[in-house]
Amino acid sequence: MPGSTAETGGLQAKKELALACVRLLKEAYPDTVCTLDYDEAWKLLVSVRLAAQCTDARVNEITPILFARFPGVDALAEADPAEIEAIVRPCGLGPSKARDISACMRMLRDEYASRVPDTMEALLRLPGVGRKSANLILGDVFGQPAVVTDTHCIRLSNRIGLVDNQRDPAKVEKALRALLPPEESNAFCHRLVDHGRAVCTARTKPRCGECCLAGVCGRRSF
Repeated sequence: MPGSTAETGGLQAKKELALACVRLLKEAYPDTVCTLDYDEAWKLLVSVRLAAQCTDARVNEITPILFARFPGVDALAEADPAEIEAIVRPCGLGPSKARDISACMRMLRDEYASRVPDTMEALLRLPGVGRKSANLILGDVFGQPAVVTDTHCIRLSNRIGLVDNQRDPAKVEKALRALLPPEESNAFCHRLVDHGRAVCTARTKPRCGECCLAGVCGRRSF
């Protein structure tokens, strides 16, 4: 097909760029982790819902209070959503987050024996869970290849040149899955968050002179 050679060459170039970024970010942020605090899968599920339009730091201040009051899936499933809302209000969007958490915990209790499922299909059935949240659960809890397309991931992937002017999270996820080694994808996304907060920032001018990716980055405005 016309253009297929160029397309293949472009994909290979992006794969090489992705491998370089994996290597350089791993050197710069060797101990990357999810910045939401949790020690059980259901707690991460709750935390990631609370993190919508809220900082992880604020979520980490609120969840110990919530989990002390409701220390398990069944306790949250039985809780009055108004009680949940009263605790999570500082995270913003309190009514909708409380409703989603309540409904999600009830479904876990009633359909999954109070255990968080380990497939994308099952996770997407849960109220308040989208692909970004599901990928985080699959990658961090179950060790499956995952691509978490949060705002840092989308912004940096475009700026570096891994994707081309693409803002749709599902399309960015699909593109990165084609470029990244599966065993590196989850940590790579965490490292993009680290890098987006520390160096390649959104609200200030990126500090390109300090950037570990300076030698490979496309430096695109995004």
